[in-house]
Amino acid sequence: MHKELWQQLAKLKGVKVAADAQCQYSKSSEQYNILFLNEAYTVSVPDKEMLSSTGQEAGFIEQLCVLSYLINAVDVPEADKLVKGDSLAGGEFFFKGVHALETATLEECFGECPGLLYDVVESFDAIRCEFGDASIRLYAFSRLPLTIVIWQSDDEFPARASILFDKTADKQLPLDALLAVTNYTVQALVAAAE
Repeated sequence: MHKELWQQLAKLKGVKVAADAQCQYSKSSEQYNILFLNEAYTVSVPDKEMLSSTGQEAGFIEQLCVLSYLINAVDVPEADKLVKGDSLAGGEFFFKGVHALETATLEECFGECPGLLYDVVESFDAIRCEFGDASIRLYAFSRLPLTIVIWQSDDEFPARASILFDKTADKQLPLDALLAVTNYTVQALVAAAE
């Protein structure tokens, strides 16, 4: 899986990658230890293998997300400015059609009872925010915060959801990988709520 990504990662200096991605790196074993949605993974470059803390091999999407982040992450501070996906460089054209963010999934799960979003806060080491009827901020990776906002449905309006990024998100991941991370996060939130 992801032969090209493994090859790209193997060409990079591990110590710099770890500093940029804010994760741990063992020079002797050429392994990274990284958190993805509060789940620990060990990434072995020589073995081209990624294992979760339970010893399970990471799936296709987890590998795509983690490898892309390790390859692309840069050491820049968060801008502390929230933006929608279409405000990121190239996002106006990218996040449409089949590449749309899964806000409808969030609306379906949390729209009638936004407070359910707070039931999953602990699982993701998330914090409550003050947007909409319910909102949380969580870190998919240490340099990639996501803010999820839910507005409850009522007699006049259907439920609405927004996924907001720090303005630096497109520096940490290319848009296709950012989409994969975001949609994976949405599915994880929904699964945790159920």
